Amino acid sequence: MTADPIDPHASAWHLFGAVMRRCREGEHKIALRRAASDLYIDFSNLAKWERGERMPPPDMIPRLDEAYGAGGILIALYGMLMRFNAAAESERLRAGTPCENPAYRNGDDDMERRAALHLLAGLGTLGAIGFSGEPLRQRLDLSLGRANLGIDEWALVCDDHLHALRTRSPAQVAAGSLIDLHAVTRQLNTATPADSIELRRVLAALASVHANALTRLGEHDAAIRWWRTARQAADESGDLELRLGVRATEAGHGLYGQRDPATVLRLTQNAQQIAGTRPSLGLALVICSQAKAFTNLGRHAEALRALNTFRDLLAADPRGTDIMPGYWNGGQLPFAESLIYAGAGDEGKAERAGQRILDFTRDYQIVANVRLHQALCEVAGGGIDQGMRTAASVIDALPQVHNDRMVVETGRMVLRAVPRDQQDRPSVTEFRKVLTLEPAGTP
Repeated sequence: MTADPIDPHASAWHLFGAVMRRCREGEHKIALRRAASDLYIDFSNLAKWERGERMPPPDMIPRLDEAYGAGGILIALYGMLMRFNAAAESERLRAGTPCENPAYRNGDDDMERRAALHLLAGLGTLGAIGFSGEPLRQRLDLSLGRANLGIDEWALVCDDHLHALRTRSPAQVAAGSLIDLHAVTRQLNTATPADSIELRRVLAALASVHANALTRLGEHDAAIRWWRTARQAADESGDLELRLGVRATEAGHGLYGQRDPATVLRLTQNAQQIAGTRPSLGLALVICSQAKAFTNLGRHAEALRALNTFRDLLAADPRGTDIMPGYWNGGQLPFAESLIYAGAGDEGKAERAGQRILDFTRDYQIVANVRLHQALCEVAGGGIDQGMRTAASVIDALPQVHNDRMVVETGRMVLRAVPRDQQDRPSVTEFRKVLTLEPAGTP
């Protein structure tokens, strides 16, 4: 008989119970009665803990973690929730408003869940317990009782998420950006017409970060929907540079297993129709994505021509949008040069471009992909075995939490560059095995 599902959205302790059950039923597949017997407790009490109806006593948590084979997840999560309870109860007592059951306070429960989500996202546990994005959009109300953020504060929020995208796991970025997407959407409902335009720019920027993180996780269907949201918000803002920037980043990310390269080319052509002929950063970024698509299709001469056009447009030093500016102008030229020259087998130019971007970027994914470009160039130049060794070393050296889909897809691009009659070489076979490793965030 299948147990009733646990809704991890209901409360912080329902979330804890859902994680308990996932640990028990996951890799180790431990029956509830057997777990209760091993713990010397009544199985009905254990069931209530898993259903979120009661909170386990503190002395049981280490035993639960060991019996469930949780590897410290239950201990860390329980400690976090209890710290929030203690801090909130202390504040409530100071204010003279004690609460009988601090574990189920509506006001603070969202805050507890928010912190717990970040913890579980980093552990790759969210998808496994059924915590999806859409219910979060509908049910969390994190800004209840608080003043709305000012436009300048929202700009800072966008910059913070961009920093997170470059330095933290994509699962953490997806969870955090989703919370702020909910908040800005809620604020839009009561905004003045002037603020509404600015908030739509914020929404477009945050949706782009979220779609980027989902792409890194390999959640391509969801990412495509969020690209659409970003596009619509940018269009409604009337900011042409933002409209073009969103379309350019959507197209560029489509090349990482999300869309067919020919579809990406169509996206760039559609974007050019709204760009006009005036040089702009947005138009330059669209051409950049087009050049990368040509490289993915093996049309290297066209890729080089598009790259030259991209470079000429940037030489005019065009102004871009001022929302999250580091996203739209964060080293796109040397990265594009690294990829396109590598695909064409121009080792000298590819190496120089790659070094320029490695000198300033902190984005773990960019670093890994630039090094994979080196492997691509080696393969394009006939050094198949060396290219496979280089690519394998890049993937192997990457921490598992940063082994995201965009890195894996670049590795597959290196693999596709191997001529068909050389695909059975031992080095190629070995690298193909390396690419079967699951990326970060895979349940």
